Amino acid sequence: MTIPIFLIGARGCGKTTTGKALAQAHAWQFVDTDHRLQETAQMTVADLVKLEGWDGFRARETATLEEVTGASRVIATGGGIILSEYNRRFMRENGVVIYLSAPASVLVERLEAYPKASQRPTLTGKPVRDEVGEVLAVRDPIYREAAHYVVNSAQSPEGVIADIQAALRMAQAS
Repeated sequence: MTIPIFLIGARGCGKTTTGKALAQAHAWQFVDTDHRLQETAQMTVADLVKLEGWDGFRARETATLEEVTGASRVIATGGGIILSEYNRRFMRENGVVIYLSAPASVLVERLEAYPKASQRPTLTGKPVRDEVGEVLAVRDPIYREAAHYVVNSAQSPEGVIADIQAALRMAQAS
């Protein structure tokens, strides 16, 4: 299989960490849409949102998704990429979409351990501990609808990779 693998999920679910390990296991290229977007714009996500608003950022996010999609790539997406129906359909039609799912408590723990507030502005204006549960409640059904497979990312990185490998074997068999 050489079609792209898209990793979706909330902030802190492990898309970048998992994506790098998965790409290495397959000898594929790893791309993080948020990092690519920031490199291209020469600004952080927070600065982009401040300058162009969320609509401007989301338009750039879609353009970046289209740009980086290609064979033999593992693509870690921004947590809100699934808010666009176009993006959800694009990923499902052009690759395998894997939702890295974790409970809000795990996401909060990870985000508080490795805060990157300067890179990603708050979505609700609330502290991370309050925001994560609210955002996840809204987005979880959308992540599930967008995904071909759902993997528990609250487990060890090795377990996440093993579950993704199993899902990819299922995808090849069907």
